[in-house]
Amino acid sequence: MHKYLIVLTGPTGIGKTTAGLIIAKHFKTEIVSSDSRQIFKEMNIGTAVPSKEELAEIKHHLIQNHSIHENFNVSIFENEALGYN
Repeated sequence: MHKYLIVLTGPTGIGKTTAGLIIAKHFKTEIVSSDSRQIFKEMNIGTAVPSKEELAEIKHHLIQNHSIHENFNVSIFENEALGYN
């Protein structure tokens, strides 16, 4: 069985969340966010965090699960992201 990685990129507000939900439903998979701002609980303004309804539709990872007051870096991100396989 082959594993695939689908990456959606682009500026805030162009529909990546909607496209991601459609793709995740089609392939019956989960979403691992790599957004550098959405990972923080305290950053709600200007980050276009998926709505509660969108988060309930498909399992999301790395969305608002760290505090800006915690140490967080790319090494921690990598370890967490690779844990969702």
